[in-house]
Amino acid sequence: MAETRAPTGFASEDDVPIPYMARTRAYYQAIGYDVPYRWAHDVAAPFRPLTKPLAQARVALITTAVPFDPAKGDQGPGAAYNGGAKFYQVYDGDTSQDHDLRISHIAYDRTHTTATDSGSWFPLPQLRRLAREGAIGDVAPRFFGAPTNRSHRVTTDTDAPEILARCRADNVDAAVLVPNCPVCHQTVSLVARHLEAHGVSTVVMGCAKDIVEHAAVPRFLFSDFPLGNSAGKPHDDASQAFTLELALRVLERAPGPQTTVQSPLRWRTDAAWKRDYNNVAAISADELQRRRRDFEAQKERARAIRDSVA
Repeated sequence: MAETRAPTGFASEDDVPIPYMARTRAYYQAIGYDVPYRWAHDVAAPFRPLTKPLAQARVALITTAVPFDPAKGDQGPGAAYNGGAKFYQVYDGDTSQDHDLRISHIAYDRTHTTATDSGSWFPLPQLRRLAREGAIGDVAPRFFGAPTNRSHRVTTDTDAPEILARCRADNVDAAVLVPNCPVCHQTVSLVARHLEAHGVSTVVMGCAKDIVEHAAVPRFLFSDFPLGNSAGKPHDDASQAFTLELALRVLERAPGPQTTVQSPLRWRTDAAWKRDYNNVAAISADELQRRRRDFEAQKERARAIRDSVA
């Protein structure tokens, strides 16, 4: 009889990057949205080599997380998707201070991400440490918040130029961009492309490999972790330090555009966790209907906020 088991030592079928574009498309079709979303796609990327050694470079941090606002509902660990906490304009913050940034406004992996340690999505403390140690020249005086926008046009024509202007005002040499949800990965990819085309070297730290590579970015550090952990494992200083340091090595040493480096760190030995994110095969019809109702309610809430700042 022929052998039906995988040879000893082979990885499981789950042990591949999650296909977020396909999962997201199938999920929204299953809850009643028939027109598939068109993800940003390019076949080439701009590339700006660092113009000075990393140890002399000023590095900016760009995030899709948002400052905690207690007036905007539950934004704590495990909170349901909170459209009321979304932001629609670029913001910045003082990098010399600590900040409480949350991710409840986006579709991170709520099953496998604790959301109890912002160090796993906002590596400012690690970046300041590297500046103290002389690994980078210094941290830019401000970090920048990039709105998670499904519109390619708004990101490319409005938000990315605004972030570029603020980077130039701060004399930034390079930027580290850290997304969380699927659309976040597209957002920072478009921003990275814009910055790179206008003289700022970039590296994206992310978990959605297909989305970032589909958009074609200059440099990408891929961590095969659940969404919401682009900067390392929660409550694991060694993981967070290693992840940022590896991203900066990619920033400094990438030989050309569309360089992807995969982190050797693993989330778990068992890759079965990858089956869960927006997998319609594992969600009942009743649950899909409930999610459609919740999504519509959150869209209305978010639309009211967007209209108020337009």
